[in-house]
Amino acid sequence: MSFIHLSHLQDRAVAALAAVMLLATPAMAQTGPAAPPSAQAAPDASAQDAGGQSSLEIARIQVEGNQRVEAETVRSYMTIREGQEVTAKDIDTSLKTLFGTGLFADVSIRQSGRDLIVTVVENPIINRVAFEGNYRIDDDDLSAETELKPRVVFTRARVQSDLQRIIELYRRKGNFAAAIEPKIIQLPQNRVDLVYEISEGPETGVSSIKFVGNKAFSDSELRGEIATAESAWWKFLSTNDNYDPDRLTFDRELLRRFYLINGYADFRVLSSVAEMAPDGSEFFITFTVEEGELYTFGEIDVQTELARLDTDELRKLVPIEAGDQYDASKIDDAVDALTFAAGTEGYAFSDVRPRVRRDREERKINITFRIDEGPRVYVERINVNGNVRTLDRVIRRELRLAEGDAFNRVLLSRSRDRIRSLGLFARVEVTEEPGSQEDLTVINVDVEETSTGELSIGAGFSSDTGIIGDLAIIERNLLGRGQFLRLRLSLSGDRQQIDLRFTEPYFMGRNLSAGIDLFGTESDFQDESGFDFQQTGIGFRFGFPMSEFSSLQLRTSYVREEIKNVASNASISVQASEGKADAHLLGYTYSLDQRNDPEKPTGGYTFFFEQDLGTPLGDTTFLESELGAAIYYGINEDFIASLRVDAGYIFGYNGDDVRLNNRFFKGGSSFRGFEPSGVGPRDTITDDALGANAFAIGSAQLTVPLFLPEELGITGAVFSDFGVVGLNDEDDRFFLINGAIVRSDIQDDLAFRASGGFSLFWESPFGPVRVDLAEAFLKEDYDKEQFFRFSAGTSF
Repeated sequence: MSFIHLSHLQDRAVAALAAVMLLATPAMAQTGPAAPPSAQAAPDASAQDAGGQSSLEIARIQVEGNQRVEAETVRSYMTIREGQEVTAKDIDTSLKTLFGTGLFADVSIRQSGRDLIVTVVENPIINRVAFEGNYRIDDDDLSAETELKPRVVFTRARVQSDLQRIIELYRRKGNFAAAIEPKIIQLPQNRVDLVYEISEGPETGVSSIKFVGNKAFSDSELRGEIATAESAWWKFLSTNDNYDPDRLTFDRELLRRFYLINGYADFRVLSSVAEMAPDGSEFFITFTVEEGELYTFGEIDVQTELARLDTDELRKLVPIEAGDQYDASKIDDAVDALTFAAGTEGYAFSDVRPRVRRDREERKINITFRIDEGPRVYVERINVNGNVRTLDRVIRRELRLAEGDAFNRVLLSRSRDRIRSLGLFARVEVTEEPGSQEDLTVINVDVEETSTGELSIGAGFSSDTGIIGDLAIIERNLLGRGQFLRLRLSLSGDRQQIDLRFTEPYFMGRNLSAGIDLFGTESDFQDESGFDFQQTGIGFRFGFPMSEFSSLQLRTSYVREEIKNVASNASISVQASEGKADAHLLGYTYSLDQRNDPEKPTGGYTFFFEQDLGTPLGDTTFLESELGAAIYYGINEDFIASLRVDAGYIFGYNGDDVRLNNRFFKGGSSFRGFEPSGVGPRDTITDDALGANAFAIGSAQLTVPLFLPEELGITGAVFSDFGVVGLNDEDDRFFLINGAIVRSDIQDDLAFRASGGFSLFWESPFGPVRVDLAEAFLKEDYDKEQFFRFSAGTSF
């Protein structure tokens, strides 16, 4: 590495010595004959300062060697000024100041008569910073960690500082053997290219994780609770099987939480030590813990002097009973429940404080929850940070608090959840800080935008539809306004679909969503019912909230439908339905969502009810009604139970029967254990499914652990689907064909069916994979069973 070789210390020593010699000598010697003894010698310009040091009055300061830095700029950095008497100390101070600017590789100061000549050698300018040999960390991430950039002054100190940052970055990635050598390439005009040659070396894994002092839980159980994992050949998808000191600190906190949840209130992590193998290839991690005694909850009490709060009713909200094993998380749950209950009674500023009394002899934790009305605080200001593309109003309209409102922690939490549910941000943090006065607070909304535009080409396979192709252009934040736009083309063996959808979430600046849909679909039902179905249409949607967790959507659409390519041996019922029909639909959907997490719920419920009316403006008149409800309950982190029920009914009016394409066809993913359209009314002569006018299907599911590494992304569930599918218009049993009445043999028992099985879910690197194994143990003879279902897909 080529650097200017003269050190700062040498420069300062030489300059100081020269200054002393300079100031110790008369500035100007007498020439010619000696002056007579009576004559006065010309006074020296050199004098003694108050400290006894020689001083010199400087007439001019000249700057030499500068190229980019102006001479006046150099003089401004110095502590010496023209016309000033200076000492060696003053010169040394100026020398240090010039070096301290970081602009110069070398500085010297010399005297020429009463002038000071300042000669500088400027540090070069960075032309380009390059990284070579890096594979695990890309150039952008490395550049973000370094201070030296193009057009920045090059200094050796900055190179060393950046070098340490890069090494630390590699250590956090597990490459403790990484070696980096900086090199410079000299360019004309005092410019350089800076190149970091990187040898990443092998990734330093974790050979073993051991625990000392644990008795209640085994090493394998504790290893399952921390983030760091032991290295193994099959963990090629894992990023946690290398040593990271920050992750080790997080592991200490995870252990503490685990023990506090499981009753060990005195638990401590005494130490966490990571030892590197002599060859630097792996680490050995040891946690030394002190478990303490196992505690149970003792007396639980709720106290308050707030008039509208009933302590007996509040006590029922506390999820703790005396004698239960101590669980610190239940205390937090109780505080949240009591805070919310007080808020619903009008005490938005309630202060819930758990007072813990530890009985070490009886090993009990006694808790009194004290509820008082806290001081009233108002929102002074709301700051929205981090949104580069998204407009401020898109975020602010989701807030349930505004400047000047009384601060409410429940509404603050709800605001954060609503912003997250937009799906526009990778990270959302809502924090508060003191305002300009004691009764004011400032709310900071920090977001990190994520990519909202998507051009996806999908491919997959399903046992129901065969090979699936999908092309979609999606923008979920059009022009930063939160608008949704999708153009989608989907192709499979049985279905071709194209649709264009646009949604404005806040139509005309009001809390009213509006959207338009253009769609066209062609489906192949030859295997199930002996016909093809084509549909094109346009629809409009309007939606608005009914409450904080419920909404109502209104819609209208005009659809042209055609049943065509009817097989010659198809059911008489299918043949009678062949042809085109126009439908004008009016509908609405009421939905309620009380889940605690919209993606992976462990508690709460959902409900919807919708109706669509085929009006007399079309060729078919009918009323279709559907409802659905689901409830979720997390037994623990591994076992999550859910129960879902869906039901629907359709009937014709004005003397019309329900058209074949409007009926309910169930099976496949909607009723596992049966083929698509494999359950319900069927013509047993032609074996064609004819659809049902009513259905009610329930599904009970329990996720179960598979005891596989979490990083593999494989989960499982046992399930049971059950219900009834049936009812078919009686008139469909008789048809007039060529002047003759023909009867079809339709089996429609509206019988109870049930199936059970196991599902496997894999979030693979290539996309989601799902396998269903189901056995129908209650069925009718004419039903079509399906034991195995498989689907997989990906986008790129």
